[in-house]
Amino acid sequence: MTIEVIFDFGSPNAYLALKVLPNIAARTGARVSLTPCLLGGIFKATGNRAPMETFAGVAGKLEYDRLEMERFVRRHGLTRFRMNPHFPVNTLLAMRGMVVAQHRGEAERFVDAVCAGMWEDGRKMDDPAEFVAVLDAAGLDGQAIAAATQDPAVKAELAANTDRAVARGAFGIPTFFVGDEMFFGKERLGQIEALVSGR
Repeated sequence: MTIEVIFDFGSPNAYLALKVLPNIAARTGARVSLTPCLLGGIFKATGNRAPMETFAGVAGKLEYDRLEMERFVRRHGLTRFRMNPHFPVNTLLAMRGMVVAQHRGEAERFVDAVCAGMWEDGRKMDDPAEFVAVLDAAGLDGQAIAAATQDPAVKAELAANTDRAVARGAFGIPTFFVGDEMFFGKERLGQIEALVSGR
């Protein structure tokens, strides 16, 4: 079975889910497929907003969300995770770069590099120079990937991915699909594992 992940590098919860999914795949034999989308585009199309805006006036809600994130990090041993000091980061360059990397057969290395830059090393990944430097350090051709993000076909593919995700019911990130079954949020990973393992 395939676990499709609708993701944007700008979501810390997407980072956390991407770190846990390989273990789920190893335990269940499921395949993980990544679909890059723009979280901002999903929000605009659905009327959704970031939790820090939506729940800003709800006493205790954001503090509890941080507590749940800390619990998740501890449970899965994700000790390198750090909130990015530049958060929120504009991820248009990185998400277009992901489309390019998929076409170049370099998606796994690209994901590892950008996730580490964004959520472990605190890099300002919407700065083109930083973006290129992070990719170069990972053995990728940062300049070539950055240049290819300006290809109209790459821009159109990312936009089409985003539109399709919304049409299928996505309203935020990370969203997961197993067949036609949709799951939202890293908190659903247990349900996803149960489904793909036949439990």
